Amino acid sequence: MASTELTEQGSKSGAADAQFPNVTNNAADAAAEFPPISSSYTATKSYEEGQYVRMEDGNANQLSLSKSTSVSVMTAEGLADPTGFLVICCVVLIGDMNRGVVFPIMWPLVQALGGDKVWLGYAVAAFSFGRIIASPIAGKLSIQHGYSKTLTGSTILLLIACLMFAQAYRVNSLYFLVFVQTVLGIGSATLGVTRAYVADITATRERTTYIALLTAVQYGGFTVTPLFGALIMYLLQDNSYQFLFITIDQYSTPAYFMALLAVVTLALLLAKFQNRQRVKPAKKKKSSRTAERDELADRTTPCGITVYDAALLGCMLLNVSTKGSIGSFETLGISFAESHFGLEPEVAGLIVSLNGMIGVISLLSMGQLGKFLTDIQMIVGGITVCAVGIISFSGLQSVENGAVNATWQYILGIFMVYGIGYPIGHTAVIGLFSKVVGRRAQGTLQGWFASCGSLARIFFPIASGYISQFDDITTVFKLLFGILVISNFFVVMFRSTLTALSA
Repeated sequence: MASTELTEQGSKSGAADAQFPNVTNNAADAAAEFPPISSSYTATKSYEEGQYVRMEDGNANQLSLSKSTSVSVMTAEGLADPTGFLVICCVVLIGDMNRGVVFPIMWPLVQALGGDKVWLGYAVAAFSFGRIIASPIAGKLSIQHGYSKTLTGSTILLLIACLMFAQAYRVNSLYFLVFVQTVLGIGSATLGVTRAYVADITATRERTTYIALLTAVQYGGFTVTPLFGALIMYLLQDNSYQFLFITIDQYSTPAYFMALLAVVTLALLLAKFQNRQRVKPAKKKKSSRTAERDELADRTTPCGITVYDAALLGCMLLNVSTKGSIGSFETLGISFAESHFGLEPEVAGLIVSLNGMIGVISLLSMGQLGKFLTDIQMIVGGITVCAVGIISFSGLQSVENGAVNATWQYILGIFMVYGIGYPIGHTAVIGLFSKVVGRRAQGTLQGWFASCGSLARIFFPIASGYISQFDDITTVFKLLFGILVISNFFVVMFRSTLTALSA
């Protein structure tokens, strides 16, 4: 891709234009791709020539330029703010680590508090309930007040919730556990905000790659970090230590560990994160490709909504089906490993963590996959592998019924779900959604997208808990398989429209 060159600006454009450097992009279509609308880059009067100036932090009414052209001028590829991206990754990591670290201990904790699988479903779903409430609000706040204030407030709330979770075993109440999980979900409801930030600082053509990197961090947060929870359970087991008013045991230590990470992230946000205020760029003449895409998006479907709205709705439903599937595994994974394979919670947590690491590698390779496969192909392929991994569990009998199931069957199924299927398929859905939204302000829409995923993490775990409690856990796997097959069917049916809107 051609590089962006910095040239001297003459006095032709008047005194106002003379204040800013002129950026000329040699790529014919670069201006149409970057910067995204409502990003922290805005246009000078000669916008159609590809001139961009940067909107600096904390003041929505003033423009300022860095003395360094390497900071002020953005190429058509790469990141506008690498430091900000790294801080965003930290925010995403601790948000999902709150689920991952407690994954191995959640079922034993619910049992210790006198609960069953239904209560386990409620406890897991409560986290997502908090997210579904707060995600759209956080997305809107990020547009109104900027990313920095929104993320700082969420991280402070997350810190408080971690300290509350550490007291759950001492309080000895399932209702308190559900409440704390809800507060944790509210504090970590920043996925929409972080994805909107990444959309703001990346070119459209590379957005899936950077969304994949962000998702790799998120995915590692709740699939790799169960290793820490399993290690804590192994080291402490039934031991308890008292330091002043702090009790250290297998149930409180993970929460204190997360509280420490929240403090570190809060410090990074305050010291290193550069806020960005959104401004509306000057209008420019549409290219023929953009005009055709807009004409397609504005068409009315038989359902009475536009093609654009239908595509957004379809992506949100795909988010529900994929997130719901992994949510069911998050809820029942430990109890299933125990009932059908005789595995201890820490061993099952280790298997999930190792396959989560493989999933992170899959996500990191999506930049290369994107050179050979489209988003649609990655969605269909990922969902297919995930569905096959799920249905492989449906024919197994429990240990109580005399079955002797090989551990490699559990490892292989988890590998297909956690290592390949879900990370690739779901991340491609996120990238497709961001591209369909295009250059519109993404904060609120990404918040609703995240809320749909959280809704799935509420409904699916609760439904899975009831089905497994009163019927059989293998019935859950059959239902999940059917949902994923239907999802793939609709993706294939409308692949041309989705491809056109995301181009």
